[in-house]
Amino acid sequence: MAVALPALDPRVRWSIRVLDAADGSVLASHAPDVVCETASIGKVFLLIEVARRLEAGELDPGSRIEIPDEHRVADSGLLYRMRDQRVTVEDAALLVGAVSDNLATNALLWLCGLDTVRAVAPSLGFADTSLHDFIRNERTPDLPWTPSYGTGAELAELMRRLGAGEVISPGVSGRVLDWLAADTDTSLVADALLLDPLAHVEPEYQGMVLRHKTGSTSFARADIGHLAGPAASVAYAVAANWKDSETDLRAPVLDAMHAIGEQLRAHVTGMARA
Repeated sequence: MAVALPALDPRVRWSIRVLDAADGSVLASHAPDVVCETASIGKVFLLIEVARRLEAGELDPGSRIEIPDEHRVADSGLLYRMRDQRVTVEDAALLVGAVSDNLATNALLWLCGLDTVRAVAPSLGFADTSLHDFIRNERTPDLPWTPSYGTGAELAELMRRLGAGEVISPGVSGRVLDWLAADTDTSLVADALLLDPLAHVEPEYQGMVLRHKTGSTSFARADIGHLAGPAASVAYAVAANWKDSETDLRAPVLDAMHAIGEQLRAHVTGMARA
């Protein structure tokens, strides 16, 4: 059964794909090969590299991260506000998964190496999706054009593979999904799922299990995830940009994302919205 997409604001640059997580068939699609700026979505590739090193024994999960002064940033996350910032590698990864923590991201990215993390997406067969740069307090013209970019097609396939345990190994995929299980941002596609934003590691409303990552800037919203329910499971990616618009289009974007989320909820649960 296909998933119906709502009317999409034509002023927005969209890239959307929804896959059946069991067989990979396309349930919904709109401009799936269009490249969008995806804000924090690319941090998933950092988590994949950290998980790979932990699984291989190349990193000690209990070692304390270092935070170079040149990569100190604020904004998204909690670590920059914490009195004791001597968190472990594993806890830093959890902070990235749970609150998209910028400071923890930069510390782990510095630890792993930017070029190494940039190579993760191509190694998985993705040509138009990647984490591209450190998080910056200000992005000047001399810096890489965006911290993260991607297409709906590639990002949905990434989440399908993670859910199937096919990203490097079941162990690596499982670690990444475990960190993403703590994501507290259910304001985008996941808003319609009615999950407890702070506690949905276990099956929650109508038996749904969500593992997802979001990204937000002043001109972008993106949500990618693996959603399982009693009737079906899906892998989805919804990205929206309005960088060249004179109007802040977050309202129609969020409305459309909520409508997509409602379609996904109905599809995976087979239930009416109570």
